[in-house]
Parts: sequence; structure tokens; C-alpha cells
Amino acid sequence: MENNKFDFLKNKKIFFIIPIVIAVITIATALIIGVPVDIEFKGGTMLTYSYTGSIDVNAVKAKVESMNLGTVGVTTGSAFGSDLETVQVSFASDEGLTADVQAGVTEDLQKEFADNSLTLVNSQDVKPSAGFSFFLKCFVAVMFSFLLLIIYIAVRFKNIGGWSAGAFALVALANDVFMVFATFVFMRLPIDANFMAVILTILGYSINNTIVLYDRVRENRKLYGKKLTIDELVNGSINQSLSRSIKTTVTTAIAVLSMCVVALICGVESIVSFVFPMFIGLIAGCYSSFFIAGPAWTVWKNAHPDKKKTA
Repeated sequence: MENNKFDFLKNKKIFFIIPIVIAVITIATALIIGVPVDIEFKGGTMLTYSYTGSIDVNAVKAKVESMNLGTVGVTTGSAFGSDLETVQVSFASDEGLTADVQAGVTEDLQKEFADNSLTLVNSQDVKPSAGFSFFLKCFVAVMFSFLLLIIYIAVRFKNIGGWSAGAFALVALANDVFMVFATFVFMRLPIDANFMAVILTILGYSINNTIVLYDRVRENRKLYGKKLTIDELVNGSINQSLSRSIKTTVTTAIAVLSMCVVALICGVESIVSFVFPMFIGLIAGCYSSFFIAGPAWTVWKNAHPDKKKTA
């Protein structure tokens, strides 16, 4: 505890201001230019075509986007129960595409990709209510995970003020969620199932760093008792656990970033929209655990010291 290399609490105001500034810029950007939302949440129309040979997904997307029909998603796959290769084009919109517009899209794509013999095999409208229902279920999943995490921390670390520790762990997780959202906003990635998958993954990964910190605080409290102030206790615990968490985060981040590079080279945008926000979320998770959860908790503990039990 005597060999602390960095005073995290001395600069806690700066650490708190950085995510707040990012949050303000993100909200302003989202309000001014909007947030692209995928068909899964917004509703719209999905057109599925069979094709022959090899087709360039990026070329299909570029062609469809030039039609200015809203947020567009393009994926490839195989038709269920047959050997047909398919490409699915989805248009996120509140009302969906009319039959005439769908016919126009099909005609333009068939002309552009005449060598692939595009044939419309399915047309499906997704109602906005279905998208809202899907979003609501995802939101409930995130809130339920928040609740379980705060209860777990409160029970496990009750000797150091478990409920307050859990509350500020939740604040750190909220920051991680917002950093992932900011990534989608600034990269103009549509909010889709990948967004929810990244959120749930980052919640589990980030809370691990916070639990490591709280566990170190608890052990040091047992070791030093009341010899250390809460600031000294938390600052020393952060210094002790920082190296381990950074090494773990960097190792994982390198693997995720490698996947992102390969996906960019191969032009697989669906993977890029998952792994790059994941990379940002990993960095944000490490930051929030040590620069937000710990310092913010000390502010609360100093303002609300533990009351001594009376006989």
C-alpha cells in the first residue's frame, strides 16, 4: 500500500468530466442528425432474393442505398430446405415499402446484377409494433441483468457497504452502455441485435473488473482495519489490481481488434458492427471500473461515513 504509483482520487474530477463531455456530445449528435435504427427495432420491409454465382454484398448495399429508401441492411444466407443461395435486403421504415416501390427495387437490382439471375423469393413486412416489442424485451433483459448484478455485489461485499458499492458499479456499467451507444452513433451503425449483444457482453466483462477492485478493497480492509482512510484504501486497491485488469483487457482487445481488421478486409459489415463496438466497450469497461466506480464510491463514503454500532 506504500508503493502506490498513481493517485487516482487526486484527479477524480477530470475522470468524471471526460465521460460526461462524451455523453453530451453524443446526445447532441443523436438529436441533430438522428440515430439509424435497423428493421428489427423500427419495422419495415424485407426482400429476399435467390441468386447464382458469387455476389458482392457491398455492391448490393451501395446500389440499394442510392435509391434513398431509408436505412438499408444486406445479408446473405441459404434458403431453408433447399440449396438456394439468398441475399436479403431490409428497409427500416415506419410504414414499409409499397408494392410498386418493391417492384422498382427488384427491377433495378435484376438489371444491375444480371449475371447473378436475381429472383424474388419472399417479401415480408415487419410492423413497427413488432420492432418495439423486440426492443422492450431487450431492454428488460438489460434491466434484469442490472438488478442481479447490484444484488450480487451488495451481498458479496456487505462488509464494506455492499449496496453503495453495487450502486456505483451500476453507474460504471451505465457509462459502458453509453460508450457503446456513442460508438454506434458516431460510426452511423444501425441500432440492431448486435447492439444488444454487445451491451450484454460488456456488462459481464466490465463488472468483472469492478468486482476485482471491490474484492481487493475488502481484503485490504481486513488487513489494515481502520489504519487507512477510505481514500487511501481505495487508491491503494486500484493500484494493486490495475495491472492484472489492464493485461486481461489488452489481451482480449487485441483479439477483438484482429477480428475487426479481418472483417474489414473481407467486407463483412455485420461482424464489424459487433466487434468494433465491443473493442470500445472493453476499453470503456476498464476505464469505468477504476476511474469511475472506485473514486465515485469514495466520494459517497466520505459524505456518508459508516455509523458506529452502539451496544
